[in-house]
Amino acid sequence: MSLTTLVLAAVLSFSSTHSAAQKLIPLPNFKPSWVQDYKPFRIAGNLYYVGSYELGCYLITTPQGHILINTGLPGSDTMIRRHVEELGFHMSDVRILLTNQAHFDHVGGFAAIKKMTGARVMIDEMDAPVLADGGNSDYIMGGHGMIFEPVKADRLLHDRDTVRLGNMKIVVLHHPGHTKGACSFLFDVKDETRTYRVLIANIPTLLDKTEFPGMPTYPGVEKDYAYTFRSMKTLQFDLWFAAHAGQFDLDKKHKPGDGYHPDTFSDRAGYDKAIADCYQDYLKRRDRKQ
Repeated sequence: MSLTTLVLAAVLSFSSTHSAAQKLIPLPNFKPSWVQDYKPFRIAGNLYYVGSYELGCYLITTPQGHILINTGLPGSDTMIRRHVEELGFHMSDVRILLTNQAHFDHVGGFAAIKKMTGARVMIDEMDAPVLADGGNSDYIMGGHGMIFEPVKADRLLHDRDTVRLGNMKIVVLHHPGHTKGACSFLFDVKDETRTYRVLIANIPTLLDKTEFPGMPTYPGVEKDYAYTFRSMKTLQFDLWFAAHAGQFDLDKKHKPGDGYHPDTFSDRAGYDKAIADCYQDYLKRRDRKQ
């Protein structure tokens, strides 16, 4: 049985057999590529890719423990653990869990990995309620029940906060819109020859049901998107990645067996285009309401 099949089975089993007290609704918009296996690899310095073909999950290692950014769908903890161990690290050394956004395809594995590792969950204050109620208060997908197992945050993050572990210093950038607490992360990693400024971006895509200028569940959504576009256009970095692998063309830039080539991810033009494409969608949505 393939790993994709195993992970999909775990997702379906998790959703269908969870206790009656915390029964989960079916996953919305599930895509097979979200659980399709992808060989983990070293990106640059102490930064590693441990996600699936489409869902970007990132491991940052330090001698004092590790940081995991994003965990994919419910059930993906099995795949992530295998990836971490394949790279030669121990899942039990994960000390901090972060996420770009509190949607089920990025925090679905939080509960299982927190139980597995005892890691501290840190999330933007505006997404903490969504994480705590399993997605039921999400402004687009919520209102129908829990989508993933709830997790209470150990630390609430805000714009320009710093997350530290060992020699790592990660700057939190609040980029709201896609979710109220969507974030990007900016930090340095160093290999044998140089230091890289890394951005793990939350690309500000618009969901189909998002309405401008606002909705009862998110009155300031249009203003938040406008702020995020202004902020993201000014960011400076050497390498960039995103919560979805397709957003930064992972499969085009890296193939299993390619070896260690950090510079393949120094794609400023690709980043600018990703932001510009989302901005055009924003303008069309905004103009429709005027």
